[in-house]
Amino acid sequence: MLDWLKTNAAKAREALTTEVGKFRNKNFMEATAAACAMIAAADGEVSSAEKIKMTGFINNSPELKAFKLSDVINAFNVAVGKFEFDYLIGQAEALKTINKIKGNDGACRLLVRVACAIGASDGNFDQSEKAACRLICLELGLDPADFELQGA
Repeated sequence: MLDWLKTNAAKAREALTTEVGKFRNKNFMEATAAACAMIAAADGEVSSAEKIKMTGFINNSPELKAFKLSDVINAFNVAVGKFEFDYLIGQAEALKTINKIKGNDGACRLLVRVACAIGASDGNFDQSEKAACRLICLELGLDPADFELQGA
């Protein structure tokens, strides 16, 4: 997966930017922010450094520039706040938000690809991040193997 992202980064970013524009709506934006929070919290704690990394990624991401930055950051911060209060509550709330796009196969697949890109953005798509992406897949009724996220 990481090799694919490296070799096709420009094409993938361009395709994701185009696709996000198609699904520009509040539910998709909130689901994307929730997925970002899940990836940041994958190790059980969202540190200040992870918040800065995720906010920086959102701020500079061509995949998310179709959305108002302040709205995405607000939705991300709300989701992160739930993880900080209680990890399981945060996870349940994030999955509930992500579930709002279930049934729209294109949006669901795009969300998983964005979540994988976020997980790999630091060059280390670790097992906890992959597990969070697998959980997102399962919530959306998608096969994790379609995204090279087979169980570890």
